[in-house]
Order: sequence, then structure tokens, then C-alpha cells
Amino acid sequence: MLLKANIMTEKRNQFQQLFLRLAISVTMLSAVADRFGFWGKNSAWGNWENFEKYTRQLTFFLPDALSRFSAYCATFLEIALPLMLLLGFKTKMAAYGAGFLLLVFALSMTVALGVKAPLDYSVWVGSAGAFLLAGQQQFSFSIDQLIKKQ
Repeated sequence: MLLKANIMTEKRNQFQQLFLRLAISVTMLSAVADRFGFWGKNSAWGNWENFEKYTRQLTFFLPDALSRFSAYCATFLEIALPLMLLLGFKTKMAAYGAGFLLLVFALSMTVALGVKAPLDYSVWVGSAGAFLLAGQQQFSFSIDQLIKKQ
């Protein structure tokens, strides 16, 4: 009976779970697109140089070289993790990774810029959503599901 209830719960949540995976992924990839200038004038940074300046603001406690390195690391993770979520590949690991990455962003933004910035950009919500996603037992419409069936 309990197994049947768990299966029903998972089936009921499959579209909400997929929507959350897509929302987190697209949001993170949009931020990457912004730093490479794909959003034009309607952007936060508009180019890599502005993004590096912003990263230096958030990582004011680091030397410039480490701040620059953190911009590259963040960008790499903001590409890799959402692609993994989109494909549903190692979804639980990608969701935890996204949750922790967004949590680090939220904390850094709070310390460097104040409470309002991470609230305005919904970074706390993104982090919470990623952790909620990581708590799921199975992921519909995913490579993980295909591998599990084999």
C-alpha cells in the first residue's frame, strides 16, 4: 500500500517536477546568456567585463585573481548544472549543485549588496526550489529514468 502511494505521489508530481527543472535551468542559463551579451540592452551585465566587475563586488574579500577565477567557475557551473537538469542526467546531483551554488550567490549578494538584491532576483527561491527538486526520488522525462528502466 505504501509503495503504491509513493508511485501515485511521484506520478502526480511529474509535471510540477519537470516545470521546476525547466524553470531553474532556463533561469540559470539566462544569467549566462546575459554575461555574454545575448540579452542586449535589457540586461543586468550585458558583457563579460561587467560581469567580472559584479563578481568582484560579491567576492570583495578575495584577491583579484581568485575573484576572476570564481567568475569562470560560476559560469561553468551555471552552464553544466542547468544542462544536466534539462536532460535529467544525474538530476539529484545537479539539483543539489544548483541549490548550493544559488545559496552561495544569495549569501554573497546579501553580504556584499544587502538583503534586497537576492530577494529582487529570487535567488533564495531558486536555491530552495533546487533543494526541493533534489529531495525527489525519481525524475520523470529524464535520462536518469531511461537508465533506471534498463
